Amino acid sequence: MYCRRTLCSWAYSARVLPTRTSFGLRRYATFHDGPVVSETNRAETTLKRFWKTVGIDTRSDGIAVTLDKRALKTPSGNTLLLPESKRLVATLIANEWENQQTLLKPHALPMTSVASRAIDAFGEEETRAQVQEALLNYLDTDTICFHHDDPQPLVDLQAKYWDPLLEWARTTFDVEIHVHTSVLFHSQPQRTKQILGDVLAQMDPWEMAAMERATYVTKSFLIALALVKRHLTAEQAALAAQVEVASQIQRWGEVEDSHDVDFHDVRRQLGSAACLLTNIP
Repeated sequence: MYCRRTLCSWAYSARVLPTRTSFGLRRYATFHDGPVVSETNRAETTLKRFWKTVGIDTRSDGIAVTLDKRALKTPSGNTLLLPESKRLVATLIANEWENQQTLLKPHALPMTSVASRAIDAFGEEETRAQVQEALLNYLDTDTICFHHDDPQPLVDLQAKYWDPLLEWARTTFDVEIHVHTSVLFHSQPQRTKQILGDVLAQMDPWEMAAMERATYVTKSFLIALALVKRHLTAEQAALAAQVEVASQIQRWGEVEDSHDVDFHDVRRQLGSAACLLTNIP
């Protein structure tokens, strides 16, 4: 048994998602009984562009993205095959690979990684159940359920971005959602978890992959759910997720190479989740 971390697996292979108090995302390698021969594995090994052409191949069973006429594969060795309704997704994935220059940049493949996650993971009941449980745990530490009483600019941002979102969730799903001003652990009602767990159970693999990514990027189950249910755009979800950061910037100013990098990274990740949900043949 040996470990190989591929370009796609870094973004989705963690089985336990980070908590709200995490300082960074922990990424776990994908374990195989031997190397999976795929374009993503090869790219990981060389870290250099090894293909000349990128294409989209329409087949009887779906749409494949090709590198030098060879179908792109996921980290688990599955063909990265998309349904006809995901043609826009296939185009975005192809553009990611076409835009890679001499040296590869794994962070520039968000569509590839989230689509691969949907294909590799969410057809398996065991993995799906594990992810669903991990996502539901976020309800107890959800970013938008912990409010501050000061400073006033932060209070105003919470009211602007979080309060309407909380009301949407309560009304749409007929659930109680408790809001707290203490950082001590609090639990959401069991009925709320049951109902929202049923919502997760009804999601298809594409929605689950988007939900998982959006949750660990925003550290909020409710922001992610609003994105997946198309109540929020990727930009709106990013604004809600970065309320505390926005307040800090208003008060202290922007930290170069920190706040600005996070600003774009959050939007890149949430944008990939939102695009995965599109169905445009």
